[in-house]
Amino acid sequence: MKRKKTVARGEDTAVSPPVGTVPVTLLTGFLGAGKTTLLNELLNEPAMRDAAVIVNEFGSVPIDHGLVRSGSERYFRTTTGCICCNATSDIRTSLYELHQAFLEGVMPEISRVVIETTGLADPAPIINSLIAGGTPALGLRDHIVARHFHLSGVVTAFDVTSGRAMLDSFIEGWKQLAFADHIVLTKTDLADATAMDREGLADLNPAALLHDRNAAGFDLMSLFATKNYSLRGKPEDVPGWLAADRLSLHADHVHDINRHGVGVEAFDLTFDGALDPQMIVTFLELVTSNVHSGLLRLKGIFQATDDPDRPVVAHAVQHRLYPLARLESWPDGDRATRLVLIGMDMPQQPIRDLFDTLASQARRKGVS
Repeated sequence: MKRKKTVARGEDTAVSPPVGTVPVTLLTGFLGAGKTTLLNELLNEPAMRDAAVIVNEFGSVPIDHGLVRSGSERYFRTTTGCICCNATSDIRTSLYELHQAFLEGVMPEISRVVIETTGLADPAPIINSLIAGGTPALGLRDHIVARHFHLSGVVTAFDVTSGRAMLDSFIEGWKQLAFADHIVLTKTDLADATAMDREGLADLNPAALLHDRNAAGFDLMSLFATKNYSLRGKPEDVPGWLAADRLSLHADHVHDINRHGVGVEAFDLTFDGALDPQMIVTFLELVTSNVHSGLLRLKGIFQATDDPDRPVVAHAVQHRLYPLARLESWPDGDRATRLVLIGMDMPQQPIRDLFDTLASQARRKGVS
């Protein structure tokens, strides 16, 4: 990685937000970097008891919202689709609704907001929607959001086992790192994790502080301290990306919520019945074992026949399938098996056929 020129002190045109505004922190990182795991850890902190959470997911079937322990009293909002195209609208709408809920007495006052993005998100539209001089206000809603919320910081998760390969293929990964105030190195505990070039990351974004997720004394809460987001010290590309996004405003852009850019697509699989646990494992291993399939991310919740009340949670990043886990209960009223797969030029039909075979076998056993 080559050292980037950075934004000088006099070039940072950020304006301090109004006094008393609610800080908003962006939690980003590429597919499978461990954002939801970090968010769950963060929400266990007592200081986050009065925080609001907004989660964006790529694809038409939300999965992550069921895996975030949001708490019964916490404001929690999920948006689906490609946030690169609807970020300004969705984020501002969610923050406006949050403010209105407080005014109407539906919820108590909050101290902060955390936005978890999809792994394919370009941070520029989101940041533009929250900073002074960013995307222009389109109405009263946007002016109200600007008066009551401000961008506090950007925290980016970086998977040391696959991050370097990701940077070779996806500009979104570069942007997520370039905009960051803090970069959290994840999966450093894995025995086969590649040696991480910390100096290379520092060259990419000299302003960002690097943190090892598994290091002794790691304090995730400190990364979300209240402050004002600044471009100072960020790579010189950052102001250009923000300006380009403001100019484009995604005009006349029709977007399939299951598609992102050229070749990247999400598709979902669902089944209302319970599946044999061994068949679940076999299916997942077959789907993830082909290293050339184009799979980028798999996440799902399965109803299993051996314990239908405790769903099985599956995660895979590229061809790495992580150990399956059990939830103590279903996170919502929907007990259906549901998966989302995200990939580049991925052969969908063989995967659908394999899943349909699994579902058909389950139906036949259910009838017999």
